[in-house]
Amino acid sequence: MNTIEQFNQHVMGSYGRYDLVLEKGEGRTATAEDGKTYIDFGSGIGTNSLGYCNEKWVEYVCAQVKSIQHTSNYYYTKVQADFAKKLCEATGYDKMFFGNSGAEANECAIKIARKYSFDKYGKDAERNIIVTLKNSFHGRTMGTLSATGQDVFHNYFFPFLPGFVNAEANDIDDLKRVLAENKGKVCAVMFEFIQGEGGVVSLTEEYIRAIFEECAKDDILTIADEVQTGVGRTGALLTSQHFGVQPDITTLAKGLAGGLPIGVCLASEKCSGVLTPGTHGSTFGGNPVACAGGNAVLDTVLAEGFLDKVNQKGYDFFRKLSELPEVDHVDGLGLMIGVKLKTKDAHDVAKACLDRGLLILTAKEKLRFLPPLNITEDEIDSGLEILKEILAD
Repeated sequence: MNTIEQFNQHVMGSYGRYDLVLEKGEGRTATAEDGKTYIDFGSGIGTNSLGYCNEKWVEYVCAQVKSIQHTSNYYYTKVQADFAKKLCEATGYDKMFFGNSGAEANECAIKIARKYSFDKYGKDAERNIIVTLKNSFHGRTMGTLSATGQDVFHNYFFPFLPGFVNAEANDIDDLKRVLAENKGKVCAVMFEFIQGEGGVVSLTEEYIRAIFEECAKDDILTIADEVQTGVGRTGALLTSQHFGVQPDITTLAKGLAGGLPIGVCLASEKCSGVLTPGTHGSTFGGNPVACAGGNAVLDTVLAEGFLDKVNQKGYDFFRKLSELPEVDHVDGLGLMIGVKLKTKDAHDVAKACLDRGLLILTAKEKLRFLPPLNITEDEIDSGLEILKEILAD
C-alpha cells in the first residue's frame, strides 16, 4: 500500500487533494517522495512565510523544543512574553490573545465585539449584530462560517448562528443601508482588506475609509481579518498600514509562525480589557514552540529593508504576469496576487503546473499566488517560465 492509499484509508476525505506526496523542503523548493522537486508559489496557502526550513526559523524552533514544548495557560513563558511584546509594539496594538488558527482568532474577535457592547450598553440593548461583507471568508467553525458572506458555505450544517448580516463589498451606499436598517443593534463591522478565498478581490481605499467613518458615528468596532493579508504578505506588516488606519481589532494567523499553528487577535486599548478571566481560552494557544517560530518570522520580516524587497518583488511579479498574453488582469497587493485568465480554466492550469514542477493555488476562477516572502527574483522567473509555457499550449 502506497502513502496515498494508506492516508485515504484512515483520513476523512474533506479535501480535494492532488496525487502528490511531499517529503521535505528547502528554501522555496519542495521535494516529493519520488525525488521530484517543485518551485513553491503557494507556501502552504501563505503559511510557510519564510519558505521551507529557514535557517533562523529552525534555530529558534529547535532551541525551544529542547527547552519546553508546552505548558498550560495557568503559567507564563518568556517566549510568549517576548513574542507578544514584539508583535504589539510593531503593530501599535495594546494587547493580544493567543489561539491556534485564523478561525480561532476570528472567533475571539467576534466574542470581544459582542462583549464590548454587552459591557457598555447592557444585555437589553441587543447590540450584537456583526456586519460582514459579501464574498468574504472568515473560517470553518460554526461562528466564522456564519460570518462568512458566501452562500456556497451556507449549506449542510444548519442552523447557522444568528447575528450576522452582509453588505456588498465596495458599495458604500449598501454599507450605509445595512447600518441604517440595523441602527443601534450593530456592534462591529468585520472585513478583509483583500478577500483572499473570495478570489483575491481588494477593497477600494474609498470604501475602507467609509467603513471607519460610518463606524465612528455609532461606536461600532472595526475588525480587520488579516489572517491571509497580514505579516508582510502585502508589503507591510499589516495591510491596514498601507491605508493609514488602525482597526479596533485585527486578526492574524497563517504566516505568523512560519508553518506552525498559531492565531492572534490584536485589540486596541478601547477593547483590550474586554476578555476577563474565564470568558475565553485555548488549550494550545500561545504554544511555546509556535511562539518561537513567530519570533523568527517577526525578526526576519521586521528587519530593515525586508518589506521593501517584498514590495519590489510584488511589483515585478505583477508586471511580468500582466505581460502574459493569456492573462486578462492581475489583482492583489505585494506577494498576494490573483490572476484572471482569458480563456483557460485556472484549475486546469494549476494541475498542469503541478505536473511540470510548480506549485500554485486557485481562488474561485483565478490563479492565486502566495509565494514565500523571501522568494528570489530568479525563483519567480523560473516559475513564470513554467507558467508561460503552459499558458501558451
